[in-house]
Amino acid sequence: MLSNNNGLLFSPAEPWRKERKLKTHNLNLDYNRLYEDETEARQAVLTEILGELSDGVFVQGPVTFHYGVHTKIGKGTFINFNFTCQDDAAVTIGENCNFGPNVTIVTPVHPMLADERRLLLCPDGSEKRLCWAKPVSIGNDCWLGANVVVCPGVTIGDNCVIGAGSVVTRSVPANSFAAGNPCRVIREITQADSLKNKPEILGDCAVIE
Repeated sequence: MLSNNNGLLFSPAEPWRKERKLKTHNLNLDYNRLYEDETEARQAVLTEILGELSDGVFVQGPVTFHYGVHTKIGKGTFINFNFTCQDDAAVTIGENCNFGPNVTIVTPVHPMLADERRLLLCPDGSEKRLCWAKPVSIGNDCWLGANVVVCPGVTIGDNCVIGAGSVVTRSVPANSFAAGNPCRVIREITQADSLKNKPEILGDCAVIE
């Protein structure tokens, strides 16, 4: 994994950053041009993009990764259409997660004041456009609904459900159903949510004991 400055200011225009981003952006296009049944080719491109790709991951595409190498995806995770991951800092996605269409994860942060967004003074006396980034972590067995946005510095615990259209600005504890803009915890997920209690949905299927 490449350095992401551990929350300190950095220049997105540093040569090594521009080189890596260009490589990843081109690989995004390669991935998005492939047919869904070109499984080996898609796997090869995704492996080249990401910092860590575990077994059984399916990314529908199209995708947009910024660096790619700062992102890890755990085994068995499914990511639907139009996934965007701006991974200036580390992005960790756990095992057996499900992402709906149009999920976005962002890690970079910019100054609030307009003049500071334009230029800041660097230690060498030069003036540059700078930003910083905060890591995002998503636990195991999480379901993020369509159009969820996960903001910098957020941790989502294991077994969470994030409602469609949510903007997650704060961390969410494990086993929570959270939704809204800004996203907030609605309640804990319990055995009362089991499909065993919803025979009208379960039909002739059964919950595995």
